[in-house]
Amino acid sequence: MAKLIIIRGNSGSGKTTTGKALQKKIGQDTMLISQDVVRRDILFAKDGPNPKAGELIFELVLYGKSHCNIVILEGILNSKWYKKLFQDLSDEFGNQIFAYYFDIPFEETLNRHRQKSNSHEFGEKEMREWWNEKDLSDAISEVCLHKDLSLNEIVNIIYRDVIK
Repeated sequence: MAKLIIIRGNSGSGKTTTGKALQKKIGQDTMLISQDVVRRDILFAKDGPNPKAGELIFELVLYGKSHCNIVILEGILNSKWYKKLFQDLSDEFGNQIFAYYFDIPFEETLNRHRQKSNSHEFGEKEMREWWNEKDLSDAISEVCLHKDLSLNEIVNIIYRDVIK
């Protein structure tokens, strides 16, 4: 049975980097879905209540469930806006969902953002506007990841949880 890994958190927290590293570590038959790619690149849509991206993300995850061993979904995925998605995914995957939330201070996300190749696309002002403190979901159970964990430590934690 396929497993679903959800990686969430504020902008600049390390979701995409973690998703890519995890996919590489797990290897073949691992599908990575990025909320930003679906929303910005495929749909060219803004995020907000009743997001257009939610339905497409669900369909992509279902495709992954049918064709891959592991699906990784990463993105900000605001807990209120994507609650229906989380409930639908929970219905599909049951206890095969492994969800993680980057609980990282704003200043740390800003530092991480400055190191990214696309840091020129937006800055501190926008990140403050998007900031959503401790946006834990009440639809899925999440493990909190903190700023003192390295990328390798995070990837190893998730890997051990999922590949038992």
